[in-house]
Amino acid sequence: MATGWMWMLVPWRGGWTPRSKERGREEDRHVRANDREFNEKFSYADNRIKTSKYNIFTFLPINLFEQFQRVANAYFLVLLILQLIPEISSLSWFTTIVPLVLVLAITAIKDATDDFFRHKSDQQVNTRQSQVLIRGKLENEKWMNVRVGDIIKLENNQFVAADLLLLSSSEPYGLCYIETAELDGETNLKVRQALTVTSDLGADIGRLAEFDGEVICEPPNNKLDRFIGTLYWRDNKYPLDNEKMLLRGCVLRNTEWCFGLVIFAGLQTKLMQNCGRTTFKRTSIDKLMNTLVLWIFAFLICMGIILAVGNTIWEVKVGRNFWAYLLWDELLSNAVLSGFLTFWSYIIILNTVVPISLYVSVEVLRLGHSYFINWDRRMYYSKKDTPAEARTTTLNEELGQVEFIFSDKTGTLTQNIMVFNKCSINGNTYGDVYDEFGHKVDVTEKTPCVDFSFNPLRDQKFRFHDSSLVEAIKLEEPLVQEFFRLLALCHTVMPEERSEGELLYQAQSPDEGALVTAARNFGYVFRARTPETITLYEMGQPVTYQLLAILDFNNVRKRMSVVVRNPKGQIKLYSKGADTIIFDRLDPSNEELMYTTSEHLNEFAGEGLRTLALACKDLDEDMFKEWMKKLLSASSILENREEHLGALYEEIEQGMMLLGATAIEDKLQEGVPETIACLTLANIKIWVLTGDKLETAMNIGYSCNMLRDDMNKVFIISGHTMLEVQQELRKAKSHILGISSEKCSNGESGKAQLYNSDSVFEETIIAEYALVINGHSLAHALEADLEKLLLDIACLCKTVICCRVTPLQKAQVVDLVKRHKRAVTLAIGDGANDVSMIKTAHIGVGISGQEGMQAVLASDYSFAQFRFLQRLLLVHGRWSYHRMCNFLCYFFYKNFAFTLVHFWFGFFCGFSAQTVYDQWFITLFNIVYTSLPVLAMGIFDQDVNEQYSLRYPNLYKPGQTNLLFNKRKFFICTLQGICTSSLLFFIPYGAFLSSVRDDGSNISDQQAFAVTIATSLVIVVSVQIGLDTNYWTAVNHFFIWGSLAMYFAIMFAMTSDGLFSIFPNQFPFIGTARNSLSQKSVWLVILLTTVVCIMPMVVYRFLRTDLRPTLSDKVRLMQQATRRQGPQEQNLKRVRRTSSRRSAYAFAHQQGYGELITSGKNMRVANSAQSVPSLDMKENGSGCTESAQKKNGSTDETIGTAVADSDEKTSGIAHSLKTKPAD
Repeated sequence: MATGWMWMLVPWRGGWTPRSKERGREEDRHVRANDREFNEKFSYADNRIKTSKYNIFTFLPINLFEQFQRVANAYFLVLLILQLIPEISSLSWFTTIVPLVLVLAITAIKDATDDFFRHKSDQQVNTRQSQVLIRGKLENEKWMNVRVGDIIKLENNQFVAADLLLLSSSEPYGLCYIETAELDGETNLKVRQALTVTSDLGADIGRLAEFDGEVICEPPNNKLDRFIGTLYWRDNKYPLDNEKMLLRGCVLRNTEWCFGLVIFAGLQTKLMQNCGRTTFKRTSIDKLMNTLVLWIFAFLICMGIILAVGNTIWEVKVGRNFWAYLLWDELLSNAVLSGFLTFWSYIIILNTVVPISLYVSVEVLRLGHSYFINWDRRMYYSKKDTPAEARTTTLNEELGQVEFIFSDKTGTLTQNIMVFNKCSINGNTYGDVYDEFGHKVDVTEKTPCVDFSFNPLRDQKFRFHDSSLVEAIKLEEPLVQEFFRLLALCHTVMPEERSEGELLYQAQSPDEGALVTAARNFGYVFRARTPETITLYEMGQPVTYQLLAILDFNNVRKRMSVVVRNPKGQIKLYSKGADTIIFDRLDPSNEELMYTTSEHLNEFAGEGLRTLALACKDLDEDMFKEWMKKLLSASSILENREEHLGALYEEIEQGMMLLGATAIEDKLQEGVPETIACLTLANIKIWVLTGDKLETAMNIGYSCNMLRDDMNKVFIISGHTMLEVQQELRKAKSHILGISSEKCSNGESGKAQLYNSDSVFEETIIAEYALVINGHSLAHALEADLEKLLLDIACLCKTVICCRVTPLQKAQVVDLVKRHKRAVTLAIGDGANDVSMIKTAHIGVGISGQEGMQAVLASDYSFAQFRFLQRLLLVHGRWSYHRMCNFLCYFFYKNFAFTLVHFWFGFFCGFSAQTVYDQWFITLFNIVYTSLPVLAMGIFDQDVNEQYSLRYPNLYKPGQTNLLFNKRKFFICTLQGICTSSLLFFIPYGAFLSSVRDDGSNISDQQAFAVTIATSLVIVVSVQIGLDTNYWTAVNHFFIWGSLAMYFAIMFAMTSDGLFSIFPNQFPFIGTARNSLSQKSVWLVILLTTVVCIMPMVVYRFLRTDLRPTLSDKVRLMQQATRRQGPQEQNLKRVRRTSSRRSAYAFAHQQGYGELITSGKNMRVANSAQSVPSLDMKENGSGCTESAQKKNGSTDETIGTAVADSDEKTSGIAHSLKTKPAD
């Protein structure tokens, strides 16, 4: 009961769920199918998801609790209570309660709005419909009503509602296909297979309703790649593993239906266990201000004690002489008690050193900065009609202090688009475009595409610009034909033909799909597949090849081969793979062609393209029969089968003939290399955290220029045990320190003791290193014993790439940096698998991409393209930090100057807690007289404009080291304010000691003195903000001069005859302003005070700018010198990869589906290829270079449009891997 009550009150924090004592000790999970009564004994979580923080009853207490964690809010609450005590309060209570309530209300409304959208998102998920087997029949139930032990029916393209044990499916052998993009970011389909004993249940509702098997398995955890359990049914035990589980967040693809048993539900599913905690994010400036408020409070107490002691002494030595004339009670005639009450009175009077208006102003500034981000047209993506959005208003200045960026790869850096870009066939390259003079030209949006109209089975979206390759096809050049025949045969792609000629390819990786699509457009159409045959349409004619063997890919072989028999009876081996692997297995007669192709591969790699080498071989019938016998024998071996098969594959893949090479462009998003280069110049370290494969992630690293050939070393950490990982990390660190030690000994780096300080030593590393670590190694490296070593090495490297990582590991890496580095972190991603790190980082950025809105909903900022991050940080972030720091420095200076006048006055008024200014001035000073100018500066000020902010990324560095506002800056501002307050008091005081009016009467009455000081104060702080303003707008002018005018207007109005006649008790000082400011001597005092207060700062800033200018000063002078030329865009040169590294990753980097295809388990019907009608393409061929179609995005104007997404989450893999019969 108590647990349920606490669950209602406490907001959800991500991976936490309240559990009963029994459930807290859960070691094994017991789940019985179709038995809710049994399963409810264990109090397992239901399937309801809760990501919101509040409900109607808990909002007010929890939100107020969070807000009063801010020290200043608690401080003002205490002051408010003190002001309600009449014995010590000399100010009205409304001067504090109105601003405090306003701040609390504004923040509460914002938090309530954010949480309302979380509630809507939760409701949308929880009310999704699912078919649940209840009492012997399928019923539609909301997801939140699904319970552990229920049997659920899923249909094609549906999301999996909970973590299910697959029981049966529509596919043969209980197979089903799922897409796991929401879990690991990959869209290549994965296969799951039910137990044979449960797959026989099929779709028989009666048999499924009678199924009473019991599963005993591991308790809920966040391991996405592991599941251990046992099914007990009919006195038999059946082992269960991850290959039989469908996890929440997956999508069922290419499978008509399947049934599953719910094992984990709701917050206990592996997806939700990986979601991380929702934390209350506060900026470093917020945290610093909390510290400063404590300092100021201590300073305030010290001043109060000094004045209270002074009051006590004064009462004893001087005040007692007047007691006889005052109608005081006996109680108040005690000097010590008088001092005690005076202490609290001064605490109230001097509290304006940190006025509540500061926090109101900060919230207004942040809101304004957020709107600037929302309104920025340069961050608007027109193709998707997506503007940038600041989803929080509390982190804007933190954007100007980022040191570490943690980025997802697929969908964030890339577009999930693979494009067949170029190829080399028999020593000739294809894909480049030349003008009439034979000069190579860049491919742009206006470059005409090749006309593929001769091919009725072409893919309409395919683009190629070199017509000579089509001409070679039409001329029937044998090697060109063999090249595309290989691409059409050597793969594990599965075709799906929805209607006549409408082909859809399902590939393990988008690379493989791109190659098959290229062959399709050039006339070699992969049309159908059975376990024994492959049917192609070669230039419109159906040709069926007998599939004899698939020599599948794995990470050791780095190649794939197929053995087929063509219609002429010839046996051919076709192979594709990494060029180094293929070249070692070529016939010696290919040496010259190999060198030529190698040069072409270097050119392709230099442009950042993913490459493959292609080769073939004619096989002798007798030799092949003998080899097949060995293959069948090796396939039946139980021990070391993989090694025996590998040796046989190696035997037949010798003496091949080289055909050529392919080059696929793994398209990056627009502007990614330039953005990364620019952010690197701003001293921001970018780490890539991806669920993708190691080699694919590295290839993207080379494409982005994060990895380069000229780096001293790229460390690859791939150990499988903690000891191996530790040894690899130590070896990497010793390598870095060893080389640097040599440099030290040669006098290049100075003192060797720098090694003892990593933060200093990092700066001494001249060589460039990169660290690449995979998921299973990272799991060990994140253990307590190794995490510091991992972080040390990572920080010594220029580039860090973590691949094959789970969502939780992403968050752990971010948290590691947060805990051990005093640096601001930013995480950016586009999918549900990025939510955890987005929540963990100081700042979370969501890319509104192809994977839904989960990352956006969890983020603090969102936009459509990675390149906008450059503008978000270097322009909006830097400006916000600059504005906030200048605002705070000025605000503290202004309020110390305003408030400490009371302190100096205390020594001349008998420490009586008498205020210098009248109460209306104290109330209006921060609200009316000085609020708008500082807001204008805080919202509009710029040290340099946006073009120069982007052109000089080094301008960003001061924010990373907190140079513009820190404890030292605060001390300087405080000291300046104290000095100004003393000058504001003592100059008029000294002047008025002997001054007289024009008529000879005394001028130094208290109200005239107050008006003089108040007027001097308003003018001094107005001139000071003018000096602090770098960027003047009409708004600045209006607010500054308008505030001065407002001060004089209000002051004359409050001392006018009219107000006195209406409110004589509220405005008793009739004519004070008029009488004081009509005296020339008063104006001379005001002028003298202003000059003496301002001139030291003017001189200091002039000398500093002239003798020791900052980078900002230099750039600002340069900007002023070139202002007449108009604004200039930043023209970064296109960043091209100059690497000679070649990849062979145009196929899946995991064990392929070769065995599955040849077994026929995934085939429904083995149709004969002869049933497919022929198509004559040759009749339709005309005008190869003629095209009316243009590319959707420019491929050369900027690298951004020329470069896009990888294979991590390709949206095109939305369907099955099964073959359908060809018509």
